[in-house]
This record gives sequence, C-alpha cells and structure tokens, in this order.
Amino acid sequence: MEEVKKNTMTEIDKEIVFTKAIKAGKRIYYLDVKKSRRGEMFLAITESKKVITGEREMSQVSFEKHKIFLYKEDIEKFMDGLHEVIRYIEREQGPIVGESHIAENTDLRGNAILNEPLKTEDIKIDIDF
Repeated sequence: MEEVKKNTMTEIDKEIVFTKAIKAGKRIYYLDVKKSRRGEMFLAITESKKVITGEREMSQVSFEKHKIFLYKEDIEKFMDGLHEVIRYIEREQGPIVGESHIAENTDLRGNAILNEPLKTEDIKIDIDF
C-alpha cells in the first residue's frame, strides 16, 4: 500500500515545474507552475489555511485548501484586474506595506495609468476558468 502511495506522489510532483510558497500568518499561498498533458504551462494558486477544531487534548489540526487555475491566455487579464484592485485599495486605505503601487504610474506591463479615481462602472474583472 505504501508503495502505491509513493508512486502517486511522484506522478503529482512531476507536473510541477516551478513553485513558490508565501507564508502569511495562518495561511500559506502556493504558486505552482504546472504543465498540462499537452505540455502547456499554467499557474495553480493554492491557499492553505490551518484549522484547529476541538479543545486542548482533543483538538485536531487540519488544512483547508482552495485552488485557482490560471491559464496562459488569461494571465494578462488577471494581472490587469489585480493591479486595478490594488490601486483601488491604495486609493481608499493608503499604500500597501509602505510602498505605493499608484506612484509608479504604470500598469504591470509598463503602460501609463492615470491616478484619477475609478468609477464603479469602470471596474471590469474578466476571469474565465
């Protein structure tokens, strides 16, 4: 039985070609670049959150996981949407971790952006999965 488990883990590990773990409090975000069966790369984003149930000696630890798969053809739209959301948060609550992304005056591809407030109808997020 253990031999079958090892083979399964090896098969799963083979599809990950690059990974980055980001620890953030009780959460860990994994950014995994994977290859599809056709050899096309995509991004798998996993949020893993530690959950403790029960009390003291009876407590049990488990991990709640959520995944998003982002394909190559959608990355540019995702980056644009993410950058727009970050700019909105910074306009409403100030710079994130002391470094403003608004001050750069460019989007993630280097295109100029305006620092004028966005109207609700201007915010468009188009993510297809």
